[in-house]
Amino acid sequence: MSQEELIKYCKKGDRKAQAQLYRKYASILFGICLKYSRNKTEAQDNLHDSFMTIYDKIGQYSGKGSFEGWIKRIAVNTTLQKYRKEEHLNVVSENFEKVEEVDSAYTDINLQTLLQYIQELPNKYRLTFNMYVLDGYSHKEISEKLGTSTGTSKSNLARARMILKEKIENKQNKAIIVFLLFLVQDWI
Repeated sequence: MSQEELIKYCKKGDRKAQAQLYRKYASILFGICLKYSRNKTEAQDNLHDSFMTIYDKIGQYSGKGSFEGWIKRIAVNTTLQKYRKEEHLNVVSENFEKVEEVDSAYTDINLQTLLQYIQELPNKYRLTFNMYVLDGYSHKEISEKLGTSTGTSKSNLARARMILKEKIENKQNKAIIVFLLFLVQDWI
C-alpha cells in the first residue's frame, strides 16, 4: 500500500491501516520520544500518546509537505505538551553569561554514554538541550514551545552543557584513577 493510500485509510479510521502506519514509523518516532524522555518507559508512553494524536489529527494533514515531518512535529509537541502540563519546566533563576566549551580531550566518550547523560538531565535542561543542539530550534522557538522566556532558554542550555561537561570530566577522571590504580597494583 502506498503512503497516500495508507493516509487515506487512516483518515477513515481503518485499524489495519493504523497498525501499518505504526509499524512503518514507530522506530523513527520512538527515537524522537526517547531523546525528549527520561527513560525508555517514558519514551514508550510518549510514543503511544503521539500515535493517538496522529490518528486523531490525521484528517488535518493536507498532503502538502513531508508526512514524516508532520508526524515528527506531533511527536515533539505531544512530548513537550506533557511536560508543560506536569509542570516539570520551572523557571531557572541561574544566569550563565559565558558557556565553557567542552575540551577536545573529553570528546573521547561513546555515544551511548553521552545519550545516557543527556537523558539524566533534569527535564527543563534536557528538553532545551535537545531542541537547541540536536533539532536546531532557536531560543525564541524553544521559549514559545516551552512557555518560558528566551533568557530562560539560554540559561537552561548553559546549565545543561555545564552538567554534561561535569559528567564527562568525572567519567574521564574515574578512568584515569582506575588506570593509575592498575599501575600501582603492579608496583605493590
